[in-house]
Order: sequence, then structure tokens, then C-alpha cells
Amino acid sequence: MNPPLTIWERLAGKGNSPALAQTFSYYAAFIALGLTTAVIGPTLQGLAQQTNSSVGAISFLFTARSFGYMLGALGGGRLLDRLPGHRTMAGAVLFIALALACVPFAPLLWILILIVFIIGFMESIVDVGGNTLIIWVHREAVAPYMNGLHLFFAVGAFISPLLIAQAILFTGNFRMGYWLLALLLLPVVLLLFPLRSPAPIVSHQERASARPNYVLVMLVAAFLLLVAGAEISYSGWIATYATKTGLADDVTAALITAAFWGAFMVGRAISIPLAARVRPRLIILFDLLLATGGIAVLLAFPASVLAVWGGTMLFGLGIASTFPTMLTFAGRHMTITATVTGLFFVGASMGNLVMPTLIGQLFERVSPASLLWVIGTMTILAFGVFALSVRVANRNKLVTQTH
Repeated sequence: MNPPLTIWERLAGKGNSPALAQTFSYYAAFIALGLTTAVIGPTLQGLAQQTNSSVGAISFLFTARSFGYMLGALGGGRLLDRLPGHRTMAGAVLFIALALACVPFAPLLWILILIVFIIGFMESIVDVGGNTLIIWVHREAVAPYMNGLHLFFAVGAFISPLLIAQAILFTGNFRMGYWLLALLLLPVVLLLFPLRSPAPIVSHQERASARPNYVLVMLVAAFLLLVAGAEISYSGWIATYATKTGLADDVTAALITAAFWGAFMVGRAISIPLAARVRPRLIILFDLLLATGGIAVLLAFPASVLAVWGGTMLFGLGIASTFPTMLTFAGRHMTITATVTGLFFVGASMGNLVMPTLIGQLFERVSPASLLWVIGTMTILAFGVFALSVRVANRNKLVTQTH
């Protein structure tokens, strides 16, 4: 006898296909993930004042978050291969909400670092879970759904700095914004927890005997390191860059961050129909060209307010779909388990761990322009890593066909 249907599954229709309910729940979880990912950047200076820290010291929040994310990615994949995926994700979202609510109460930097570490750890479980489970639900037809998943991350990331800007306007500080974000995460917990999890693509026995191409796994992880590091570094530091160079005040800087995430959201929306019609490798190459062009605009016109807005939106538009499209590319050339996805996200978390902190140190000791030079270098390196990935994938395909 089948268990009774949940409310979400009834909404999905026909009682025998929960795919729609599952997909919508992942999209809701990724809105929550976007809300939390984008919140630190526009509040960085406020958090420095709250904890009496310098710009260089407060940059270690990025380190703590990314270190937590990396540990979560290492363990989260194994958890999701063994435990009910939806309940694991729901628990992680609940912990994030509680941690966000605690941020405005942290008087010392080390306490804030601990809270942000917890947020990063739980974010990775949500991230790995959503990216893995949506592949298990949609299998070979996952490409547009994967890009849709990451579109909803962008929706959350776009809304987050707007909420922070409104909190600053109405209350004079950012604290109310954190509490509001924490409340917005709670409905996601209620959506995910009762929903049945999808079956893995491979069984436990098959997973034990499966041997992915680890060279390709490492190349995909390296690519994600570069693009995720560039994305989080830019979104985290562009507000501080705009204020330190005298191009914007605090509210305008938060709006520039929102412009990045708005363009990012548009880029991911455009990528959904493209993913069903265009090969992933072509999308990635075009995306990297746009992102590099955005940085070039900022470097060419460093004193122009218009260039900050235009370059920011161009970079956001370009970098937007590189991450989900690379995951789709990987899924076409290897079997995706939660453990393999976890390895991808370890690479991404290393970019998030190293790059924002490196930029923070250069920002203070060299100049704010270090932000642009480091990210420009990362996008150029991403071209090379992707070319190697395509070569290894093609060679692996030929070997498979031969045998």
C-alpha cells in the first residue's frame, strides 16, 4: 500500500508523479540559498563596525564561510547518498535561518566568524542536495531544469541586497534585513521536510563499483573553483569597491550589488531555453567572453560611475550560467552521484575560500583595483581549464565507444 500523498504531491497532479513538487521545492530552496549568499557583501562594512574590525580582518568572513562550505561539501555528498535528501536539506535550511538571526547579535569578530562558518557548512548541503537531486529526478532531460534551479538562486541573490538597502533606509542599519531573511527561509523548511526524496540514479552496489574519470572530475572542480570564486568575490566586494573609490554611497553600493544579481538572474533566465537547444560547451565559451568583457570595461574606465554599473551588469550576465552549464556538461560525460557532486563543490568552495580573502588583503594593501585584476585573471584561466575539460571528455568518449 502506497503512503498518503503530501500536499505538494497532490498539487503536482495525477498522484503518481511528484517530479513537479520536487522541482518546485528545490527552486524554493535555491531562492533561500541566494538570499543568504548575497547578504554579506552589502553588509560587510556594517559588520566591520559592529565588531570593531578592519576591512582586511572582516574579509576573513569569506574564509570562514568557504571553509565551512568545503567541509560541508566533503561530508554532505556522503550524507545525501545515505539519508533522505529532502529532510537533510530541510534541516540545513533551518540551521541557516537560525544562524542569520544571530548575526546582528555578534559583538566580536570570532563569534561572527563561527556563525558564518555554520552558515557556509549548511549552505553546501543545500547546494549539493539541490544539484544532485534534480539530476536524479529529471535524469537525461535535466539541462533546462538545472538552469532553472540556478535561476532561482539568482532570484534570491537579487532580492537580498534590495532588502538590505531597504533596511538601511528605514532603520539606519542592516540588522532588520538579517532578521527578515531568516523569516523568509522558514517556509522552505516546511515545503521540503514532508516531501519524499527521489531514488538515486545508481544503487549503493552500483555506486561502489562505479569509477568516474577522476581527471575530468578534477578539471570540472578546477573550473568551478575559478567561476564560483569570481562570482562570490565580485558580489562580495563590489559594494566596498564602489564606496572606497568614491563612486557610490552605502545605499547606492547595495543597489550596484543588486544590479549584479539582477543581470545574473537575467543571464540564468536566458540560459534555460538555450540549454535545451545549444551545446553546453558553446554556452560556456560565450559566457566567459561576456564576463571578461565586463571586467575589461571596468578596467578601461576606472573613474566612471556608468562603467561600474555597465561592467557590473555585463559581468553578472556572463558569469551567470557558467556554473550550472558546467554541471550539465559533466553530467553528459560521467555518472553523477552525490559524492561526485560533493567533489565538484569542494572545488567551488576552495575558490570561495581563497579568492575573496586574497582580494581583501590586496584591496587594503595595494588598491581597490586589485578586485578587477584578480577576477579578470580568473576568467582567463577558466578558458584554459574548460578547453582541457572538453579535450578529456572527448577522449573519454572515444575510449568508451571503442570498448
